[in-house]
Amino acid sequence: MKTVAVIFGGRSTEHDVSIITALASVIKPLELSKQYKVEAVYIAKDGSWYWDDKLKDIKPYQSGEIEDFMHRAPKVHLLFDKGLTLVKSSQFAGRKMYRKIDVVFPAMHGTHGEDGELMGLLEMANVPYVGCDFRASAVAMDKVLAKQVAGASGVESNPWVWFYSRQFSKTPQTVLKQIKDLKYPLFVKPAHTGSSIGISRVEKVGELMNALEVAAHYDDKIIVEQGVQNLIEATLPIMGNDDPIPALLERPLTKPEDFFDFDTKYMQGGKKGKGSAKAGAQGYSELPAQLPKELCKKAEQIGLDVYRVLGCSGIARIDLLIDSKTGKVFFNEVNPLPGGLYAHNWRRAGISNVDLVSKLVSLAEERWQAKQKLTTSFSTNYLKQF
Repeated sequence: MKTVAVIFGGRSTEHDVSIITALASVIKPLELSKQYKVEAVYIAKDGSWYWDDKLKDIKPYQSGEIEDFMHRAPKVHLLFDKGLTLVKSSQFAGRKMYRKIDVVFPAMHGTHGEDGELMGLLEMANVPYVGCDFRASAVAMDKVLAKQVAGASGVESNPWVWFYSRQFSKTPQTVLKQIKDLKYPLFVKPAHTGSSIGISRVEKVGELMNALEVAAHYDDKIIVEQGVQNLIEATLPIMGNDDPIPALLERPLTKPEDFFDFDTKYMQGGKKGKGSAKAGAQGYSELPAQLPKELCKKAEQIGLDVYRVLGCSGIARIDLLIDSKTGKVFFNEVNPLPGGLYAHNWRRAGISNVDLVSKLVSLAEERWQAKQKLTTSFSTNYLKQF
Protein backbone atom coordinates (compact mmCIF):
# COMPACT_ATOMS: atom_id res chain seq x y z
CA MET A 1 0.00 0.00 0.00
CA LYS A 2 1.48 3.34 -1.06
CA THR A 3 1.90 6.18 1.41
CA VAL A 4 0.43 9.54 0.44
CA ALA A 5 1.29 12.66 2.45
CA VAL A 6 -1.40 15.34 2.31
CA ILE A 7 0.19 18.74 3.08
CA PHE A 8 -2.12 21.59 4.07
CA GLY A 9 -2.43 24.81 6.09
CA GLY A 10 0.53 27.11 5.60
CA ARG A 11 1.43 30.79 5.93
CA SER A 12 -1.34 31.99 3.67
CA THR A 13 -4.51 34.06 3.84
CA GLU A 14 -6.23 30.89 2.59
CA HIS A 15 -5.04 28.78 5.52
CA ASP A 16 -8.53 27.83 6.72
CA VAL A 17 -9.81 27.02 3.23
CA SER A 18 -6.81 24.72 2.82
CA ILE A 19 -7.77 22.78 5.96
CA ILE A 20 -11.26 22.07 4.61
CA THR A 21 -9.94 21.05 1.20
CA ALA A 22 -7.44 18.66 2.78
CA LEU A 23 -9.75 17.03 5.31
CA ALA A 24 -12.98 16.78 3.32
CA SER A 25 -11.89 16.61 -0.31
CA VAL A 26 -8.54 14.82 -0.17
CA ILE A 27 -7.88 12.80 3.00
CA LYS A 28 -11.38 11.36 3.40
CA PRO A 29 -11.77 10.05 -0.19
CA LEU A 30 -8.17 8.80 -0.26
CA GLU A 31 -8.86 6.70 2.83
CA LEU A 32 -12.21 5.55 1.47
CA SER A 33 -10.41 4.21 -1.60
CA LYS A 34 -8.54 1.76 0.68
CA GLN A 35 -5.58 2.02 -1.70
CA TYR A 36 -3.34 4.31 0.33
CA LYS A 37 -1.85 4.91 3.74
CA VAL A 38 -2.62 8.61 4.27
CA GLU A 39 -0.39 10.83 6.40
CA ALA A 40 -1.70 14.28 7.43
CA VAL A 41 0.99 16.97 7.41
CA TYR A 42 -0.18 20.33 8.76
CA ILE A 43 1.79 23.56 8.36
CA ALA A 44 0.82 26.09 11.03
CA LYS A 45 0.37 29.79 10.37
CA ASP A 46 3.89 30.41 11.71
CA GLY A 47 5.35 27.90 9.24
CA SER A 48 5.93 25.01 11.69
CA TRP A 49 5.28 21.48 10.33
CA TYR A 50 3.34 18.77 12.22
CA TRP A 51 2.50 15.18 11.32
CA ASP A 52 -0.13 13.20 13.21
CA ASP A 53 -3.35 11.23 12.61
CA LYS A 54 -5.12 13.62 14.99
CA LEU A 55 -4.73 16.30 12.33
CA LYS A 56 -7.30 14.51 10.14
CA ASP A 57 -10.15 15.64 12.43
CA ILE A 58 -11.79 19.05 11.93
CA LYS A 59 -12.68 19.47 15.61
CA PRO A 60 -9.27 20.65 16.92
CA TYR A 61 -9.19 23.42 14.31
CA GLN A 62 -12.75 24.52 15.10
CA SER A 63 -12.35 24.49 18.88
CA GLY A 64 -8.90 26.02 19.08
CA GLU A 65 -7.44 22.83 20.57
CA ILE A 66 -4.96 22.84 17.72
CA GLU A 67 -2.96 25.45 19.65
CA ASP A 68 -2.56 23.07 22.61
CA PHE A 69 -1.64 20.25 20.25
CA MET A 70 1.10 22.32 18.60
CA HIS A 71 2.43 23.37 22.00
CA ARG A 72 2.94 19.70 22.98
CA ALA A 73 3.63 17.94 19.69
CA PRO A 74 7.10 17.57 18.16
CA LYS A 75 7.73 19.39 14.93
CA VAL A 76 8.37 17.45 11.76
CA HIS A 77 11.63 17.42 9.84
CA LEU A 78 12.03 16.48 6.19
CA LEU A 79 14.71 14.09 5.03
CA PHE A 80 15.69 14.28 1.35
CA ASP A 81 17.42 10.99 0.67
CA LYS A 82 16.33 9.39 -2.61
CA GLY A 83 12.86 10.73 -2.02
CA LEU A 84 11.00 12.32 0.87
CA THR A 85 10.87 11.00 4.44
CA LEU A 86 8.98 12.54 7.35
CA VAL A 87 10.88 12.51 10.64
CA LYS A 88 9.69 13.37 14.16
CA SER A 89 10.65 12.55 17.72
CA SER A 90 8.61 9.81 19.38
CA GLN A 91 7.38 9.78 22.98
CA PHE A 92 10.33 7.57 23.86
CA ALA A 93 13.51 9.49 24.65
CA GLY A 94 16.11 9.40 21.93
CA ARG A 95 13.90 7.62 19.40
CA LYS A 96 12.54 9.00 16.16
CA MET A 97 9.70 8.04 13.86
CA TYR A 98 10.31 7.84 10.12
CA ARG A 99 7.80 7.60 7.28
CA LYS A 100 8.88 7.24 3.67
CA ILE A 101 6.47 9.06 1.34
CA ASP A 102 5.55 7.66 -2.07
CA VAL A 103 3.37 10.53 -3.31
CA VAL A 104 2.59 14.01 -1.96
CA PHE A 105 -0.87 15.52 -2.36
CA PRO A 106 -0.52 19.29 -1.83
CA ALA A 107 -3.72 20.88 -0.51
CA MET A 108 -2.21 24.29 0.24
CA HIS A 109 -4.03 27.22 -1.31
CA GLY A 110 -2.31 30.51 -2.00
CA THR A 111 1.07 31.78 -0.85
CA HIS A 112 3.93 29.35 -0.11
CA GLY A 113 1.95 26.43 -1.52
CA GLU A 114 -0.24 26.76 -4.57
CA ASP A 115 2.10 29.42 -5.98
CA GLY A 116 4.79 26.81 -6.69
CA GLU A 117 6.98 27.21 -3.61
CA LEU A 118 5.99 23.86 -2.09
CA MET A 119 6.24 22.20 -5.50
CA GLY A 120 9.82 23.42 -5.85
CA LEU A 121 10.66 21.76 -2.55
CA LEU A 122 9.06 18.51 -3.72
CA GLU A 123 11.00 18.69 -6.99
CA MET A 124 14.22 18.89 -4.98
CA ALA A 125 13.10 15.83 -3.02
CA ASN A 126 12.34 14.05 -6.32
CA VAL A 127 9.01 12.76 -5.06
CA PRO A 128 5.81 12.52 -7.16
CA TYR A 129 3.24 15.18 -6.27
CA VAL A 130 -0.31 15.93 -7.35
CA GLY A 131 -1.25 18.95 -9.44
CA CYS A 132 0.58 21.53 -11.53
CA ASP A 133 4.36 21.55 -11.34
CA PHE A 134 6.27 24.46 -9.84
CA ARG A 135 6.63 26.32 -13.15
CA ALA A 136 2.95 26.22 -14.09
CA SER A 137 1.91 26.93 -10.50
CA ALA A 138 4.08 30.04 -10.30
CA VAL A 139 2.71 31.42 -13.59
CA ALA A 140 -0.90 30.47 -12.90
CA MET A 141 -0.94 32.06 -9.44
CA ASP A 142 0.38 35.33 -10.85
CA LYS A 143 -2.68 36.85 -12.56
CA VAL A 144 -0.44 39.21 -14.52
CA LEU A 145 1.95 36.53 -15.81
CA ALA A 146 -0.92 34.18 -16.63
CA LYS A 147 -2.60 36.83 -18.81
CA GLN A 148 0.71 37.73 -20.47
CA VAL A 149 1.53 34.11 -21.34
CA ALA A 150 -1.99 33.34 -22.52
CA GLY A 151 -2.11 36.59 -24.52
CA ALA A 152 1.16 35.75 -26.26
CA SER A 153 -0.57 32.63 -27.57
CA GLY A 154 -3.55 34.54 -28.86
CA VAL A 155 -5.94 34.04 -25.94
CA GLU A 156 -7.74 37.32 -25.30
CA SER A 157 -8.43 38.89 -21.90
CA ASN A 158 -10.62 41.87 -21.06
CA PRO A 159 -8.63 45.18 -20.85
CA TRP A 160 -6.33 45.37 -17.82
CA VAL A 161 -3.28 47.10 -16.35
CA TRP A 162 -0.87 46.16 -13.58
CA PHE A 163 1.75 47.74 -11.32
CA TYR A 164 3.73 47.04 -8.17
CA SER A 165 2.34 48.11 -4.81
CA ARG A 166 5.47 50.18 -4.15
CA GLN A 167 4.72 52.18 -7.30
CA PHE A 168 1.27 52.96 -5.96
CA SER A 169 2.75 53.93 -2.60
CA LYS A 170 5.42 56.24 -4.06
CA THR A 171 3.64 57.76 -7.08
CA PRO A 172 -0.10 57.13 -6.84
CA GLN A 173 -0.91 59.69 -9.53
CA THR A 174 1.21 57.79 -12.06
CA VAL A 175 -0.72 54.64 -11.27
CA LEU A 176 -4.05 56.42 -11.60
CA LYS A 177 -3.00 57.63 -15.07
CA GLN A 178 -2.44 53.99 -16.08
CA ILE A 179 -5.96 53.15 -14.99
CA LYS A 180 -7.81 56.16 -16.42
CA ASP A 181 -8.48 54.62 -19.85
CA LEU A 182 -10.29 51.60 -18.36
CA LYS A 183 -14.08 51.77 -18.23
CA TYR A 184 -16.03 51.24 -15.02
CA PRO A 185 -16.86 49.01 -13.28
CA LEU A 186 -13.31 47.95 -12.46
CA PHE A 187 -12.02 44.98 -10.49
CA VAL A 188 -8.94 45.63 -8.35
CA LYS A 189 -7.07 42.49 -7.33
CA PRO A 190 -3.90 41.40 -5.55
CA ALA A 191 -2.01 39.55 -8.30
CA HIS A 192 -1.12 36.46 -6.27
CA THR A 193 -3.96 35.73 -3.83
CA GLY A 194 -6.79 33.26 -4.32
CA SER A 195 -10.25 32.74 -2.81
CA SER A 196 -11.06 36.30 -3.95
CA ILE A 197 -9.26 37.74 -0.92
CA GLY A 198 -8.48 41.45 -1.24
CA ILE A 199 -10.58 41.93 -4.39
CA SER A 200 -12.79 44.99 -4.81
CA ARG A 201 -15.43 45.93 -7.36
CA VAL A 202 -15.15 49.64 -8.12
CA GLU A 203 -18.13 51.49 -9.57
CA LYS A 204 -16.76 55.04 -9.62
CA VAL A 205 -13.54 57.03 -9.31
CA GLY A 206 -14.19 57.90 -5.65
CA GLU A 207 -13.96 54.24 -4.67
CA LEU A 208 -10.71 53.51 -6.50
CA MET A 209 -8.09 54.65 -3.98
CA ASN A 210 -9.55 52.57 -1.17
CA ALA A 211 -9.67 49.49 -3.41
CA LEU A 212 -6.02 49.97 -4.38
CA GLU A 213 -5.03 50.32 -0.73
CA VAL A 214 -6.84 47.08 0.14
CA ALA A 215 -5.10 45.17 -2.67
CA ALA A 216 -1.71 46.64 -1.69
CA HIS A 217 -2.28 45.38 1.86
CA TYR A 218 -2.29 41.79 0.59
CA ASP A 219 0.23 41.75 -2.24
CA ASP A 220 3.21 43.53 -3.78
CA LYS A 221 1.65 43.36 -7.23
CA ILE A 222 -1.78 44.69 -8.25
CA ILE A 223 -3.91 44.12 -11.34
CA VAL A 224 -6.88 46.28 -12.36
CA GLU A 225 -9.34 44.82 -14.86
CA GLN A 226 -12.12 46.42 -16.84
CA GLY A 227 -15.49 44.78 -16.31
CA VAL A 228 -17.06 42.82 -19.17
CA GLN A 229 -20.36 44.10 -20.54
CA ASN A 230 -23.39 41.75 -20.51
CA LEU A 231 -21.33 39.53 -18.24
CA ILE A 232 -21.66 35.79 -17.87
CA GLU A 233 -19.04 34.22 -15.60
CA ALA A 234 -17.98 30.66 -16.33
CA THR A 235 -15.48 28.27 -14.81
CA LEU A 236 -14.06 25.04 -16.17
CA PRO A 237 -12.24 22.39 -14.10
CA ILE A 238 -9.70 20.41 -16.15
CA MET A 239 -7.71 17.28 -15.30
CA GLY A 240 -4.84 15.51 -17.04
CA ASN A 241 -1.24 15.72 -18.18
CA ASP A 242 -0.60 15.43 -21.92
CA ASP A 243 -4.26 14.76 -22.78
CA PRO A 244 -6.33 16.92 -20.41
CA ILE A 245 -10.08 16.42 -20.12
CA PRO A 246 -12.60 19.06 -19.00
CA ALA A 247 -15.35 18.57 -16.46
CA LEU A 248 -18.55 20.62 -16.96
CA LEU A 249 -18.66 24.30 -17.78
CA GLU A 250 -20.12 25.90 -14.66
CA ARG A 251 -21.85 29.27 -14.33
CA PRO A 252 -21.75 31.07 -10.97
CA LEU A 253 -25.14 32.61 -10.25
CA THR A 254 -24.31 35.94 -8.67
CA LYS A 255 -25.58 39.46 -9.27
CA PRO A 256 -23.05 42.02 -10.56
CA GLU A 257 -23.05 43.81 -7.21
CA ASP A 258 -22.44 40.50 -5.41
CA PHE A 259 -19.28 39.59 -7.28
CA PHE A 260 -17.43 36.38 -6.50
CA ASP A 261 -15.78 37.49 -3.24
CA PHE A 262 -14.68 35.34 -0.29
CA ASP A 263 -18.06 35.47 1.46
CA THR A 264 -19.92 34.50 -1.68
CA LYS A 265 -17.60 31.55 -2.22
CA TYR A 266 -17.35 30.13 1.27
CA MET A 267 -19.67 31.63 3.87
CA GLN A 268 -23.14 30.17 4.52
CA GLY A 269 -23.93 29.09 1.01
CA GLY A 270 -23.15 32.38 -0.65
CA LYS A 271 -24.34 35.92 -0.11
CA LYS A 272 -27.45 36.07 2.06
CA GLY A 273 -27.30 32.31 2.43
CA LYS A 274 -29.38 31.65 -0.68
CA GLY A 275 -29.13 28.68 -2.96
CA SER A 276 -29.21 24.91 -2.86
CA ALA A 277 -26.05 22.92 -2.23
CA LYS A 278 -27.04 20.65 -5.12
CA ALA A 279 -26.47 23.47 -7.58
CA GLY A 280 -22.73 23.76 -7.07
CA ALA A 281 -19.93 23.96 -4.55
CA GLN A 282 -21.81 26.24 -2.19
CA GLY A 283 -25.19 26.35 -3.91
CA TYR A 284 -24.76 29.31 -6.24
CA SER A 285 -23.87 27.71 -9.58
CA GLU A 286 -25.66 26.54 -12.69
CA LEU A 287 -24.16 23.17 -13.51
CA PRO A 288 -23.80 22.57 -16.35
CA ALA A 289 -24.03 26.14 -17.58
CA GLN A 290 -27.20 26.68 -19.63
CA LEU A 291 -25.58 28.44 -22.58
CA PRO A 292 -25.82 27.96 -26.35
CA LYS A 293 -24.00 24.81 -27.46
CA GLU A 294 -21.51 26.61 -29.69
CA LEU A 295 -20.69 29.13 -26.95
CA CYS A 296 -20.05 26.29 -24.50
CA LYS A 297 -17.72 24.61 -27.00
CA LYS A 298 -15.85 27.86 -27.56
CA ALA A 299 -15.44 28.45 -23.81
CA GLU A 300 -14.30 24.87 -23.28
CA GLN A 301 -11.71 25.12 -26.05
CA ILE A 302 -10.31 28.38 -24.67
CA GLY A 303 -10.07 26.76 -21.24
CA LEU A 304 -8.14 23.81 -22.67
CA ASP A 305 -5.88 26.17 -24.66
CA VAL A 306 -4.99 28.10 -21.50
CA TYR A 307 -4.38 24.86 -19.55
CA ARG A 308 -1.93 23.67 -22.21
CA VAL A 309 -0.11 26.94 -22.88
CA LEU A 310 0.51 27.55 -19.17
CA GLY A 311 1.87 24.02 -18.84
CA CYS A 312 -0.74 22.87 -16.33
CA SER A 313 -0.90 19.22 -15.31
CA GLY A 314 -2.82 17.13 -12.80
CA ILE A 315 -5.68 19.52 -12.14
CA ALA A 316 -6.59 23.19 -12.47
CA ARG A 317 -9.63 25.42 -12.95
CA ILE A 318 -9.87 28.04 -15.68
CA ASP A 319 -12.11 31.06 -15.05
CA LEU A 320 -13.67 32.78 -18.06
CA LEU A 321 -15.73 35.92 -18.71
CA ILE A 322 -18.32 35.97 -21.50
CA ASP A 323 -20.09 38.89 -23.19
CA SER A 324 -23.54 37.38 -23.75
CA LYS A 325 -24.39 39.79 -26.60
CA THR A 326 -21.21 39.53 -28.67
CA GLY A 327 -20.41 35.94 -27.70
CA LYS A 328 -16.80 36.89 -26.96
CA VAL A 329 -15.05 34.70 -24.38
CA PHE A 330 -12.26 36.25 -22.31
CA PHE A 331 -9.68 34.44 -20.19
CA ASN A 332 -9.81 35.70 -16.61
CA GLU A 333 -7.52 33.63 -14.39
CA VAL A 334 -6.32 30.14 -13.44
CA ASN A 335 -6.65 28.35 -10.13
CA PRO A 336 -3.97 25.59 -10.02
CA LEU A 337 -5.54 24.12 -6.87
CA PRO A 338 -9.33 24.51 -7.05
CA GLY A 339 -11.00 24.78 -3.65
CA GLY A 340 -12.36 21.38 -2.69
CA LEU A 341 -10.86 20.17 -6.01
CA TYR A 342 -14.22 21.26 -7.47
CA ALA A 343 -15.32 17.72 -6.65
CA HIS A 344 -19.01 18.69 -6.99
CA ASN A 345 -18.42 19.43 -10.68
CA TRP A 346 -16.46 16.24 -11.34
CA ARG A 347 -19.24 14.23 -9.65
CA ARG A 348 -21.77 15.67 -12.08
CA ALA A 349 -19.34 14.82 -14.88
CA GLY A 350 -19.38 11.19 -13.69
CA ILE A 351 -16.22 11.03 -11.57
CA SER A 352 -16.71 10.33 -7.86
CA ASN A 353 -14.64 11.93 -5.11
CA VAL A 354 -12.75 8.68 -4.57
CA ASP A 355 -12.06 8.21 -8.29
CA LEU A 356 -10.99 11.85 -8.58
CA VAL A 357 -8.26 11.71 -5.94
CA SER A 358 -7.13 8.28 -7.16
CA LYS A 359 -6.81 9.58 -10.73
CA LEU A 360 -4.86 12.59 -9.50
CA VAL A 361 -2.39 10.37 -7.64
CA SER A 362 -1.95 8.26 -10.79
CA LEU A 363 -1.35 11.39 -12.88
CA ALA A 364 1.29 12.53 -10.39
CA GLU A 365 3.12 9.23 -10.69
CA GLU A 366 2.82 9.28 -14.48
CA ARG A 367 4.41 12.73 -14.69
CA TRP A 368 7.17 11.77 -12.24
CA GLN A 369 8.01 8.62 -14.20
CA ALA A 370 8.27 10.63 -17.41
CA LYS A 371 10.69 13.07 -15.73
CA GLN A 372 12.95 10.23 -14.58
CA LYS A 373 13.72 9.51 -18.24
CA LEU A 374 15.20 12.98 -18.73
CA THR A 375 18.95 13.53 -18.45
CA THR A 376 19.68 15.96 -15.60
CA SER A 377 23.47 15.62 -15.37
CA PHE A 378 26.30 16.12 -17.83
CA SER A 379 29.86 14.81 -17.65
CA THR A 380 32.64 17.25 -18.56
CA ASN A 381 36.34 17.82 -18.00
CA TYR A 382 35.66 21.37 -16.90
CA LEU A 383 36.99 21.02 -13.32
CA LYS A 384 40.27 19.47 -14.42
CA GLN A 385 41.45 22.72 -15.95
CA PHE A 386 41.72 24.40 -12.57
